[in-house]
Amino acid sequence: MGFASMRLVASAASVAALFVSTNLATAQEPKAGNQRPPTTEAEGPKKVDEFAEAAKLLIGPAGHPECVWLGRRAVRLLFRDDLDTAFRHMELYDRFGCPPSHIQAAFRCVVRQGELDTKVAETLSARVHTCWINPTPEVNAPAAAAAPATTTNR
Repeated sequence: MGFASMRLVASAASVAALFVSTNLATAQEPKAGNQRPPTTEAEGPKKVDEFAEAAKLLIGPAGHPECVWLGRRAVRLLFRDDLDTAFRHMELYDRFGCPPSHIQAAFRCVVRQGELDTKVAETLSARVHTCWINPTPEVNAPAAAAAPATTTNR
């Protein structure tokens, strides 16, 4: 009987060790859903300032914070070709009573400016915000084409 009880104690100890080690391993793994990128302290006031700027410059519901937030996200998603997610955002945008024509105008403005230049510090978010505030910017023609050079050889 001594040998059988020793086997039982050894197997119980190995099961306990296995159980403890798996619990420790899973406790140390970070959970994917709970991780957020670190935010800077200036980011919060910056977003509030952008919403306040839009409320001042836009007349009507396009300047409401919920319309600004959802609309800009939809335009960014459309530009990145994430159409399914963009359409879901646009459905919410409509439910809040926001003007769908403003999304169309802002997206047109973003597209007219062309692809993002990787050498310039401008980001897609900054371009979308600028186009959201003023969706019909004046198209700047190159200065050389506007004024021909007049030089003489004298």
